[in-house]
Amino acid sequence: MSALEKQLHLGRLPPRPPLPGGGGHSGSKMRMGPGRKRDFSPVLWSQYFESMEDVVSAIINRIQCRIVALDLRGHGETKVRNPEDLSAETMSKDVGSVVEALYGDLPPPIMLIGHSMGGAIAVHTAVANLLPSLLGLCMIDVVEGTAMDALNSMQNFLRSRPKTFKSLENAIEWSVKSGQIRNLESARVSMVGQVKQCEGAASPECPKAIVEGIIEEEEEDDEDEEGGGSVNKRKKEDDTETKKEHLYTWRIELAKTEKYWDGWFRGLSNLFLSCPTPKLLLLAGVDRLDKDLTIGQMQGKFQMQVLPQCGHAVHEDAPDKVAEAVATFLIRHRFTEPIGGFQCVFPAC
Repeated sequence: MSALEKQLHLGRLPPRPPLPGGGGHSGSKMRMGPGRKRDFSPVLWSQYFESMEDVVSAIINRIQCRIVALDLRGHGETKVRNPEDLSAETMSKDVGSVVEALYGDLPPPIMLIGHSMGGAIAVHTAVANLLPSLLGLCMIDVVEGTAMDALNSMQNFLRSRPKTFKSLENAIEWSVKSGQIRNLESARVSMVGQVKQCEGAASPECPKAIVEGIIEEEEEDDEDEEGGGSVNKRKKEDDTETKKEHLYTWRIELAKTEKYWDGWFRGLSNLFLSCPTPKLLLLAGVDRLDKDLTIGQMQGKFQMQVLPQCGHAVHEDAPDKVAEAVATFLIRHRFTEPIGGFQCVFPAC
């Protein structure tokens, strides 16, 4: 079972039973050690570019390149005429339009990299020949067979997620403790772009923030003696604070995009294999390969690398490993040169 499928099934499990000897506390409260408190505060862009170590900075520290991160429609601040049109054809054209706006008729050599749905869009862009200077293609943890199987449970998974958050810190905390992202430093950057502030805290579209099920980490151990009364009191205080604050909700309502899901992933494996450019597939587990990709990999039609101990967000959980794989791929095909003394280790046959 893939990590994505496990995450979908976990959302339907019943609450944890009370811990033995917990003094009435529920299993949703777990001690992480005396005095230990994790920092869930969001990272500002100015601080990000100065000090953060993620897959982008890790790549540019290894090879000579320029990285452009696209703001796909409906996923960021860019305004478009029809933000609800998230078809593979439309978003692929968006990619081509952005490259044309950046470089005109003479774009530099380009390697497309995409994760999950973004990987599918990268493949559709390559197949449609929207980037004449395309020299490489990389998909991160997206396989047609696994994706199509997961779609059957996707609506249940989306319903299990909180609809709103009382703060950005609360959203970051949920993403880490729910297992969506395993790297806290990465979540402090990426979750900020996945949510947006509700227009009004009292809006019917933005109900009270859901904070249940998040593991509380207290600094003082003596609060254990207060029993369930202190828990109820804290929840009431959280509810009161929530009403005073502006709530945050998901930037894009994935449940409303269901009509596009099939178009993103159906036939993806054969489309990927049909691309004439060198191809790289990064996976969190070898169990994700479907029949077509298994045959293609055995025939040497693409390079595959498995990065274990990662969740679905491979590039966030292990940015250094992903950067090393991408940099090595580009150097192997002589698309660029290493910098900073980077020594790449080519994959064995």
